[in-house]
Amino acid sequence: MAKKTIDDIDVAGKRVLVRVDFNVPLDGDANITDDNRIRAALPTLWRLLERGASLVLMSHLGRPKAASPRLSLRPVAEELHGHLGTSVLLAPDCIGPATTQMAKELSPGNILLLENLRFHPEEEANDAAFARQLAELGNGIYVNDAFGAAHRAHASTEGITHHVSDCVAGYLMAKELQYLHEALAKPAQPFVAILGGAKVSGKIEVIEQLLDKVDKLLIGGGMAYTFLKAQGLEIGKSLLEESAIPVATELLQKAGAKLVLPTDCLVTQKFAAGAETRVVPVTAIPADWEGVDIGPETTEHFVDLVQHAGTVVWNGPLGVFEIDDFAAGTLKVAQALEQATWESGVVSIIGGGDTAAAVAKAGASKRMTHISTGGGASLECLGGRVMPGVEALDEAVAGDRHA
Repeated sequence: MAKKTIDDIDVAGKRVLVRVDFNVPLDGDANITDDNRIRAALPTLWRLLERGASLVLMSHLGRPKAASPRLSLRPVAEELHGHLGTSVLLAPDCIGPATTQMAKELSPGNILLLENLRFHPEEEANDAAFARQLAELGNGIYVNDAFGAAHRAHASTEGITHHVSDCVAGYLMAKELQYLHEALAKPAQPFVAILGGAKVSGKIEVIEQLLDKVDKLLIGGGMAYTFLKAQGLEIGKSLLEESAIPVATELLQKAGAKLVLPTDCLVTQKFAAGAETRVVPVTAIPADWEGVDIGPETTEHFVDLVQHAGTVVWNGPLGVFEIDDFAAGTLKVAQALEQATWESGVVSIIGGGDTAAAVAKAGASKRMTHISTGGGASLECLGGRVMPGVEALDEAVAGDRHA
C-alpha cells in the first residue's frame, strides 16, 4: 500500500524529526565533493518549514567505529545553510542533555542537525533505548526521507517509529517508491533491465524478480564473466564468483533469450590507467588477460535496445568506469539512454551508488527520469524485499492529504 506523506499531517508549531540521508562523500580536507543527497532532501525540508515546523534532522555519515571529528556532520550543516538560507545548528551529539535542550529551544523555522548517528553503535543495533531518546527530541512526528538507509532496520529508521505517533514519508522517499514500484508493476513496454557491477550473488533476487517482467535483461560488469564461465568459456583473469556458477547456469536456462550477455569485451593485462588493452570476442579472452569493459559490438547492441525501450531500469556499471580507459561502454550506454529519455520518452530509472556516479561521469544525469539516491536500497526494492524503514511508516488511507 501507499504510505502517508508530509502532506497528510499537520506540522504547524511542531518539532518534526526528519531522517535524511546526508551520507555524502568528503575529500581529505572534509570538503563535500558531491552534494546531490543534500539537494535531494530540500523539497521536503522547504515544505515542512513553510508550514510552520521546526526540524530535528538525523543522518549517518560513513562507517565510524567511534566518534571521529573526520566524520562529523559539521560540513553538512554548513552546506545545508547555504542551500536553505537559514541557520542550521549542529548538536554536539545525537542524544544527551545538551542536545535535548537545543531541541526544546527550537522555534518554528529553526533547524537542528544531530551529530553523526553512527558515533553510537546503538544506531545500527536498533537499540530500543537509543531509539526512544531520539524520539523524545521531537513532538510525535517522524518523517523518513532517507531512502538510501530504508533497507536497514536501524534505530533511526525502524526503532524510532515505535515511539512516535505519526510516521510518514518525505517527498524523496515517496518519489523513490513510486518510480521503483511502478517500474515493476506497470512498466512502459518494451521493458529493459540493465544489471552490472561485480557480483552475481548480490543480484540473484533482482534477476529472479525481473525475469518474468522484462523483455530483455542486459548483463555487464564483472558479474558477466561468471555467466560466461557458466557457459564453459575461458575468461582469463576476469572477475569470477566461482560459488555463483551453479546459480548463473540455472538463470541462463530459465531466462533463455531474455538474458543478453556481452559478445565482446575490452581486456587488459594490467588493471591500471594507461595499460595496454584489446577488444576481443568473449569466446577468445586470453588466459592471462582480464575483462574490464563491454566491447564496442556489445555497446552498440545495448544502445540499440535502450533506444527502442519503453522503460529501462539500470543498476550497476558495465565496466570499471572509474578508470577512463575502461569506461567507454558504460558512458556510451548512459548517454544513449539519456538521449532516448529526452527524445523518445523512454522512462529511465537509475539505481544509486556506482550507477548514479557513472551516469554523472557521462554527463547524462539531467534528463534521466529518475536517479535513485540509494544503490543498495534500490537493489533490494527491485528484488522485492521488505524494507524495514518503509514498512514502519503509516499506511495511506482514503481521504488523506492534509496540505
